[in-house]
Amino acid sequence: MLSAGEKEVVDILVDLYIRKDDYSNSVFLLDEPELHINTAIQRKLLVEINKMIGEDCQIWIATHSIGFLRALQDELKEDSAIIKFDEDNQWAKEKYILTPMTKTRENWLALFSTALDDITALLAPKRIIYCEGRDKPAADGSEKGFDAKVYNTIFGNELPDTLFVSSGGNTELDQRSSIAMAIIGKALPQTKILVLKDCDAGSGKSFSEKDRQEYLRLNLKNHRMLNRFEIENYLFDKEVLQSYCRQKSKTFNESKYDTLGLDVIDGDIKAYCSDIKNICGIVGNVSQEKFKLELALCVVPEMEIYSELKRAVFGDNK
Repeated sequence: MLSAGEKEVVDILVDLYIRKDDYSNSVFLLDEPELHINTAIQRKLLVEINKMIGEDCQIWIATHSIGFLRALQDELKEDSAIIKFDEDNQWAKEKYILTPMTKTRENWLALFSTALDDITALLAPKRIIYCEGRDKPAADGSEKGFDAKVYNTIFGNELPDTLFVSSGGNTELDQRSSIAMAIIGKALPQTKILVLKDCDAGSGKSFSEKDRQEYLRLNLKNHRMLNRFEIENYLFDKEVLQSYCRQKSKTFNESKYDTLGLDVIDGDIKAYCSDIKNICGIVGNVSQEKFKLELALCVVPEMEIYSELKRAVFGDNK
């Protein structure tokens, strides 16, 4: 009564069940087990395989399966690591160290585009957040706005279904987000559009918390505002810089940092980037944008600064 694909599913699960006690500390190698199995079952199969093996076991799967990728993106995202094989590598001639990819939206798109030639529609983001920054994309269509790059870097691992888009200055941001809500709201009704502004709303001066709350209260519910002056005020926080120095095996000059007297909440501290690089022991010509994007990689969920920024971006209008 079963189809060929269903029989394969039963075979795999029965095999694992029978061998469960004998192979309680093992690595299971599965080569494209999705063949002949429809996408919906593929996703469920991988979840069940993960339940079937012991706590001290690993599963290594070679796959092009959309269903498996969806399971890795959602149900198994905390338990899995993904290695994308570069098609330009010369596997027969050279040795390579296999390193799990960072689970950003960009990398997920690359994986899905390998599984199917055009999978973009299936990966429509749950949230599009318009933020301030350069609105013209690069020649290849990629994001050029610095703020959007930073936000996508910080939140791309935990929230791959969220896309930050730079949309010009304060006025352009309002105009373009309104157009996006009108168009995308009809084409992709499940996609939520948010508007994120620096803590000055284009005035050039930091809002007080009272002004910030009033701005949020008087605007639409999809509006958000940082609780610090701009994104550099998060990146140049001591917690982030210390994490960066630990990761790069550099010495953080805390006394020199304190001497600067930076107001990391309300101050316009963007101009201190060269001083910050020096405090982190950086010598040589490293561009400010590259340095700040490296700092963004250090902002992780375990940090207070991450939680603070996440509340400002994704929290209620409070």
